[in-house]
Amino acid sequence: MMNDEQLGPKAPKDPQEKRSGFYIMVDKILEATARLEGKPSQEVYLDEGRLAFNAQFVGGVKDENILELLKNCDSVHKVVHSIGVCVIGKDDVGTIDFVFQNYGKVDRYAGGTIIKLPCTKDGSEVILNLEDYEWSTDDDVVGKIAFEFENPGLTAQATVKVYLNDGYEVPEIEIDPPVEFGSTKYNSMISKSLLNIGNNKRLKAAIDKARKGEDVTIAYIGGSITQGAGAKPIHTECYAYRSYVKFKEMFGKNGGDNVHFIKAGVGGTPSELGMIRYDRDVLRDEKVKPDIVVVEFAVNDEGDETKGKCYESLVKNILSAENKPAVVLLFSVFADDFNLQERLSPVGNHYDLPMVSLSDAVVEQFKLTKEEGNIITKRQYFYDIYHPTNDGHTIMVDCLAHLFDQTAKDVCNEKDILLDIEPAIGNCFIEVHLIDKKDNAYGAVIKHGSFKETDEDLQFVEMDCNPLGTPEFPYNWMHTPESGDESFCLTVNSRSLLLIFKDSGRMDFGKADVYVDSTIVLTADPRATGWTHCNAVILYQEENSREHQVEIKMAADSQDKFFTILGFGYN
Repeated sequence: MMNDEQLGPKAPKDPQEKRSGFYIMVDKILEATARLEGKPSQEVYLDEGRLAFNAQFVGGVKDENILELLKNCDSVHKVVHSIGVCVIGKDDVGTIDFVFQNYGKVDRYAGGTIIKLPCTKDGSEVILNLEDYEWSTDDDVVGKIAFEFENPGLTAQATVKVYLNDGYEVPEIEIDPPVEFGSTKYNSMISKSLLNIGNNKRLKAAIDKARKGEDVTIAYIGGSITQGAGAKPIHTECYAYRSYVKFKEMFGKNGGDNVHFIKAGVGGTPSELGMIRYDRDVLRDEKVKPDIVVVEFAVNDEGDETKGKCYESLVKNILSAENKPAVVLLFSVFADDFNLQERLSPVGNHYDLPMVSLSDAVVEQFKLTKEEGNIITKRQYFYDIYHPTNDGHTIMVDCLAHLFDQTAKDVCNEKDILLDIEPAIGNCFIEVHLIDKKDNAYGAVIKHGSFKETDEDLQFVEMDCNPLGTPEFPYNWMHTPESGDESFCLTVNSRSLLLIFKDSGRMDFGKADVYVDSTIVLTADPRATGWTHCNAVILYQEENSREHQVEIKMAADSQDKFFTILGFGYN
């Protein structure tokens, strides 16, 4: 199996002849992120059909045969001749290398071919000819491309074009004209995002506090879009930070130093995890009392087992705080127009909350030509299938600013929202609490058994204004191949319990069987999703609290593997 990096072609070739091709990236901003292993890099994932999707929505490819051929390595070689890479960067950025990686059939992350190609920084094209390289027999799918830098935080701009073999043709696309931010048509699009202005009493109270110079904290909780994915640099160009800055400019006093910022987005996670980590990641263990909380899970909650009960539990928990914070529900959208606004907006309607919908703002105009009224194309709005570009994040900022502006202008509601009402979907997880090595306030009895180590190879996220990653759930219990075979045992009095465990793409991670009161309820497989990620699953949910015995032990075929328990959520 061949998986060593190849640093150059077998032999130099003649210059690239004119070929039909399509873009998968056009003038995209790159930002080097620190990695636990390897050089700082910007990674672009192309597995799970994302290469074909990028060909379609960035490159304008409509030929179904070509799109189908892009879905596995064998057929990619039939249709793809070469890949052209153009990078523009300042001289002080240092060297930048383009990396092409296939994922393997047997060993997903280490079994496929990896090719590294030095880039120029003046915008001239370097070509990766597929026929110039030897390819691993384990190659399964095109996994990702990456741009490696010398140091984290450095930026550049890249365009990547895929050239086709003879016999395959695609139409050339026109590069989109710049978005006319602030134009009448643009502002009309932004106004469509206001799904519900809601009861404004709490939001106006926060605005009034800011105007008076009192301390105001605006917090954001959500998935990878709230984390800042697609924004470059991630910590200053993400919608969360920039809408906080906009709020400061609109309402802060003497430069807005009285307005404070909390950002708690975690990629790939739903409100099922968000409700558990709210106390630590937003309230900072009761040290912070936010005045405004923006909740963004509309594209993450497909993974919520309860289909909305966790979401409503989180929202109700925030609203029930003694300081009466305002809650804004934000509905982001994927490039395939997917979100869960229809499922989740009834929660906002039920409590009459402000709701902002990116779907309502941009999706319909995506379908129009410039002549018909298109403001921004999908190529401009999306960095990849899931995340906005800087332009996309700008639109999210302007949609939130429109809500803030309209709220400030409106007459204040006399009465506060009603909380003592039946739930819209369900709130059975309200006041959920975290148990881990650090926090066990309610005295659960824990015997860690062979899960006695601490895992430091965790999901890292950029919290608040910090460009560097902060580990999620660092106070964990890890089983290692050398630590024995004793079970992890938890005795807890609760009506609900969720297990949080670490997903991983590593081959040396294995499955664990989970028992509740001696009955197996789950076999947790950390390799099911294929990347380092926090995963919350419900072990039980009952009407009344009672004592339960929970046992976690390595599955029979995984005794010599790793497994990490990140924590538990209970109420």
